[in-house]
Amino acid sequence: MGIFTRKPPGEDVLLGKPASFGIHRYLQGSANLFEENRLLKVAIAGMFGVTAVLGAVIYTTNQNARTIIVPFGATGDLHVSGNKPSEAYIVAMTRNIVALSGTWSAYSADRQFQELLGLVHPSAYGAMRDSLNTILDELANNPTLSIATYIRNDQPVRWTAHEIVVPVEKVRVIGGVIRKFRGILRIGYAIENGRFWLTRLSEEQFDAETR
Repeated sequence: MGIFTRKPPGEDVLLGKPASFGIHRYLQGSANLFEENRLLKVAIAGMFGVTAVLGAVIYTTNQNARTIIVPFGATGDLHVSGNKPSEAYIVAMTRNIVALSGTWSAYSADRQFQELLGLVHPSAYGAMRDSLNTILDELANNPTLSIATYIRNDQPVRWTAHEIVVPVEKVRVIGGVIRKFRGILRIGYAIENGRFWLTRLSEEQFDAETR
């Protein structure tokens, strides 16, 4: 048997047809293939469109989600909607941060600072830890030192999306000597995925109270 064999007459659809018939069949097949490719491209584009819409809906839903968070066993309307905390949540976190960072003694400081560091954002953790360790070193040299910090009632606490400005009064006791100071405590914070992160603590405008 030869390698090349001729098809029987019944199997060759072009046998006996004019040359234009073969060209017409080729063009018709190409047109059908092009139409199929076009429909496939439309289907793929539609799938990408649906995926994009679903992604936007999921993102919007997550941003509008209301997360109920109760820090330190507090009660009240404490929640975060998307990345926006409620006023009650800001007030509760402010009070706890002021207490943990501003009211301590040689007996309680180490435990409180460890709890405070649990709130600190990873990007600020190293600097905050070093700052608190400086206070612990001071306490090691002055074990009678203690500090009490109070939020002042005669001035408002103000806050933005990233900072809380707290007017405070500090009472410093060392060796039986009491001194009072007034100033501003600035609390930098961020809300990420419904979680409160402490990003910065700084004091300014502190002056000894004159009476």
